[in-house]
Amino acid sequence: MSRVGKKPVDIPKGVKVVLAGDSVLIEGPKGKLEHCLPNGFKVEIKDSKAWILRPDEMQKSLALHGLTRAIIANLVKGVTEGYVKELEIKGVGFKAQVQGNALQITLGFSHPVKYAVPEGITVTTPKPVKIVISGIDKVTVGEVAAEIRGFFEPEPYTGKGIMYAGEYVRRKAGKTVA
Repeated sequence: MSRVGKKPVDIPKGVKVVLAGDSVLIEGPKGKLEHCLPNGFKVEIKDSKAWILRPDEMQKSLALHGLTRAIIANLVKGVTEGYVKELEIKGVGFKAQVQGNALQITLGFSHPVKYAVPEGITVTTPKPVKIVISGIDKVTVGEVAAEIRGFFEPEPYTGKGIMYAGEYVRRKAGKTVA
């Protein structure tokens, strides 16, 4: 039994949930998002709560029940509050700046790294060593943050690189000369 799937999704004021066939369109103050439901799944709305109903008791349906509920809850949170990921840059001369719809990062390579920011995502640099990624879609915000972090992942020996805010990088001892 899915304990997550049994719980209803609270729909706050100002959020509109529209059911169109086997997809759910969620509109809120920050924008609108759409999710296609798995085969046979239905969404029922009662008293500003959305209940996800599964078609049968098969193993696959049980697995998708909680997942579908969690995705819809994330969409509701996204259109009301939005999602934010912060990245920190550590290293001498490492910095980032936003130029139009692109992020330019200097990471000690022979050239600056340019990253085209996808639609629906906003990237800001309050400091040259801090990148703030925000948007309404949790998945896209996470993907953008992971792609930017992938340009220079934190090194365990020097501690340089791009890391999530609050991420702990376990340091290793370097070579010892006998």
